[in-house]
Amino acid sequence: MTQQQRIIYVCSDAVGETAEAVARAAMRQFAAEDVKLQRYGHIRSEEEIAAIVREAAAAGGFIAFTLVQPELREMMKEEAQQRGVRIVDVMGPMMQAYIDTFNGLPRREPGLLHTLDDAYYQRIDAVEFAVNFDDGKDARGLLQAEVVLIGVSRTSKTPLSIYLAHKGIKVANLPLMPEVKPPAELIPSAERLIVGLTMDPAQMVKIRSERLKSMGLPAVSRYASEERIHEELRYAYEVMRSLSCPVIDVTDRAIEETAGIIVTWMHERERTPQYDR
Repeated sequence: MTQQQRIIYVCSDAVGETAEAVARAAMRQFAAEDVKLQRYGHIRSEEEIAAIVREAAAAGGFIAFTLVQPELREMMKEEAQQRGVRIVDVMGPMMQAYIDTFNGLPRREPGLLHTLDDAYYQRIDAVEFAVNFDDGKDARGLLQAEVVLIGVSRTSKTPLSIYLAHKGIKVANLPLMPEVKPPAELIPSAERLIVGLTMDPAQMVKIRSERLKSMGLPAVSRYASEERIHEELRYAYEVMRSLSCPVIDVTDRAIEETAGIIVTWMHERERTPQYDR
C-alpha cells in the first residue's frame, strides 16, 4: 500500500453490496481518487472479524459493515474499540428504528436482499433486455421497452440502461447521429417513457478525446471536435423536440442521480395515466 492510498473496509455476512453502495455514495462527495474499497463478504466467524479489524488498524482505514447476526456485530464493536478503528454500522440503526417503532423482530438472515424472488428474476430479465437492445441493435426493443434513452454518443446511455435494469426496468437506448434517420419504432407512447440525454459540449470534447486515447487512437479527430459535437447536439435536440420528450443534462451528473430522475418520472406517469410529456 502506498502512503497516499487510503482504504475503506466493507464487511458483511451476506454479499456486502449494500454497505459498498453506501460507501461509494459517500466517496462521491469527496476527492477520493486515492481511496480503495476492500470488500469482505459472507463473514461467518468472530475470527474473520478480528482479522479484518487488525488489517484496518494497520492500514489506518475504517470499516463499514452490514452484519445481521448479533454476536458478529458485537464482536465488530468490541474489536474496533480495542484497536481504535472507526466503524459504521450501516444496517443497525435502521433495524433498531424498525424495532422501536413497529415492535418488530428481525429475521437475522443474511442476504435477504438477494433472495431469489420474482423481483430478482425481473431484474435478470431487465439486464438481458438492456444488453440485447443496447445502442440501437434491434429497433423492436424501442417498442418493448419501459424506458427508451436517446442521445448522442458518450451521454451515458449504456451504463444508465444497465443501472436502471438492475432496478427491474426494461430499457432500450438509441444513439442519435445526423446521418442516420431515427427508426419508425421511435414513437411516443403512453406505454413507454422516452428520455433525451444531453451534455455540455466542452465536457463531451474531453470525454470523447479520452475515449479515443483509451482505444489507442489519435485524440484529435472529427469525432471529438467541437464542430462535430455541436452538429450532433443540434440534431439530437431537434429529434427530442419533435418527440416532446423530457431531456436530462447529464453533465457532471452521477448515473444514480439521472436514474433517480427517470424513476420519478415513471412514477408520475403511473399516478396519472393520461400524463404525457
